[in-house]
Amino acid sequence: MLDGLCAFPLTPLSETGVDETALTGLISRLVEAGVDSIGVLGSTGLYPYLDRAERSTVLEAAVAAAAGTPVIAGIGALRTREVLTYAQDAQTAGAAGVLLAPVSYHRLSEEEVYGLYRDVTSAVSLPVIIYDNPGTTGFTFTDELYTRLVQLPNITGIKIPPPDPDVAHRVTALRSGLPGSVSVGISGDWVAAEALLAGADCWYSVIGGVFPTTAQAIVDATIAGHPEHAQALSQGLEPIWALFRRYGSLRVMAAIAETFGWVAAPSLPRPLLGLSPQARTELEAALQATGLAG
Repeated sequence: MLDGLCAFPLTPLSETGVDETALTGLISRLVEAGVDSIGVLGSTGLYPYLDRAERSTVLEAAVAAAAGTPVIAGIGALRTREVLTYAQDAQTAGAAGVLLAPVSYHRLSEEEVYGLYRDVTSAVSLPVIIYDNPGTTGFTFTDELYTRLVQLPNITGIKIPPPDPDVAHRVTALRSGLPGSVSVGISGDWVAAEALLAGADCWYSVIGGVFPTTAQAIVDATIAGHPEHAQALSQGLEPIWALFRRYGSLRVMAAIAETFGWVAAPSLPRPLLGLSPQARTELEAALQATGLAG
């Protein structure tokens, strides 16, 4: 489950709630493309903006539409009480694993983060993936904390942010310092090919949520031992990667889904705004340049 391509679709959301029909359509495209797993209620899945009922709607629709493809569900929340509730909901809905970021308004200490994962792994039997996302949580995991956490039961994977500056060195060092049973996954689509070639097990992919066959081709090239081809495929998507870095992958992904008519506009909850008209013009040009315009 925690290898290959884990594609993260957008949660289409308006002020009136989740668009289940559009969500089902997005997930069906991923299933047809043969992705290894599907991630819902992550950053792209807008989990901090959803209440319990909305999260349950997403979970149930996703598991049904996934038709057996493993679904990994984000369970992050401000309080441990809510995290445990969401973990149980994911288990009940049939998720194959949970993804947990240490969300907090007040910056957490290492002991507080360790306690969070200890409490969750003690309460659920699902595989738990550590979600290291300092850009949104304000918390940076140390390798020492990773080493402690992977000794907890059910910790089966780590999702790391784009390493800077040496992707290969970071992935190699992390991979060599962790048990082989623990999956090392990469986010930050523009470094995914390099990370996979360096030994990362899984790509937690944003672009895979809208263009799964495009992302799968990069994964397949790395598995087949064709590093130059994998790098070339990734470099060919640089116009999209540049927009991800400039405007944020969530906004770009939402605009792509709206452009192709897969979701209704606007698909982001307020106060989030979609791309500006100028940025959408840049996106159209990027889609043309990468051959993704259809």
